[in-house]
Amino acid sequence: MAGQFRSYIWDPVLIVSQITLMQCVYYSSLGLWLAAMDLLIKYSPSLDQIFNYELLGFSSVHGRVSMMAFILNSVTCALGLLYFIRRGKQCLDFTVTVHMFHLLGCWIYLAQLPTTLTWWLLNIVCIALMAVIGEYLCLRTELHEIPLSSAPKSNV
Repeated sequence: MAGQFRSYIWDPVLIVSQITLMQCVYYSSLGLWLAAMDLLIKYSPSLDQIFNYELLGFSSVHGRVSMMAFILNSVTCALGLLYFIRRGKQCLDFTVTVHMFHLLGCWIYLAQLPTTLTWWLLNIVCIALMAVIGEYLCLRTELHEIPLSSAPKSNV
């Protein structure tokens, strides 16, 4: 058997831990972004901002600001992918998983699936941003040179 650079061992505990960690990153950073945006427009924060799809939209200032918080959260979660997942091939998997659990949370919170086009388009944009930025950052770190010796180079 030939040696491999990385071992690909099925580790369900690691995968479940990473999914849980990414959900924590998603909701904590989303909460921070929404709180910061609410301070700017002097709006009282509520759980509806996270789970109620009817609040998102272009018709009100609050809806536009909430949508901006979701987009900024995608960038923050891409950094979470870089620090906690560290594999470019897995970025799309974890991104879709996080958003599927968010869809499930919205469904449970309102007892119905989101029906507005704005919510679906926003989540598609957020999935694309989070996956592409996360994969780019992970691939940059994966492509770093590996030093072959610890001895200092001589210029002779």
